[in-house]
Amino acid sequence: MSASIWAVIAAKNEEKDISSVIKETKKFVDEVIVVDDGSSDSTGAIAKKAGATLLTHVVNLGKGAATNTGCEYAISKNAKIIVLLDADGQHEPKDIPKFVQALRGNDIVFGIRTEKKSMPLILKFGNNAINRIAYVLFGIYIADTQCGFRAFRAATYKKIRWKSRNYSMESEMIAHVGKKRLKYAQIPISTIYADKYKGTTVIDGIKIVLNMVWWKISR
Repeated sequence: MSASIWAVIAAKNEEKDISSVIKETKKFVDEVIVVDDGSSDSTGAIAKKAGATLLTHVVNLGKGAATNTGCEYAISKNAKIIVLLDADGQHEPKDIPKFVQALRGNDIVFGIRTEKKSMPLILKFGNNAINRIAYVLFGIYIADTQCGFRAFRAATYKKIRWKSRNYSMESEMIAHVGKKRLKYAQIPISTIYADKYKGTTVIDGIKIVLNMVWWKISR
């Protein structure tokens, strides 16, 4: 493994899981960045103790903004490949080598959650709707548009850099991939739903769809 694979993890109030996520992730990448996005608990201190490079937002700016902060830092340190995964233990770091392998010949790789029996029904319905809307608007069909487990090349980041500060970032990335005809792959991943209420809400989903329409007509 060349010294160029960096993981970026946006975290807010994840003191329960962040240490184990970092320790597992470090087995498969060269560096781990945790962006503590205005946590009110010990997330930052625990992340630093676990061996991550810690970046801190004094106030909560949102997942999109936190992930941008991490990606910009990684690229400034000459990262060649950036892997995004969640801080709550939902994604399994052991899948990271599959992303790196799939990047050969591609600009970006999307994780696709295959074990959806435990996914809350409302999330399953919302995800399917957003998947179809993304295809209609941007001509790109991603089987799981809202999965945050992704990997891309540093050069790709400049082409997909999102302005969304919140959960719309995943969909905005897809909009850029579709409009700029970037090469992409999709790979199956396993997912653990420890907290069914965490993540995008119905309101978030509506905002994502409205944003997608705006990205279509304004760019």
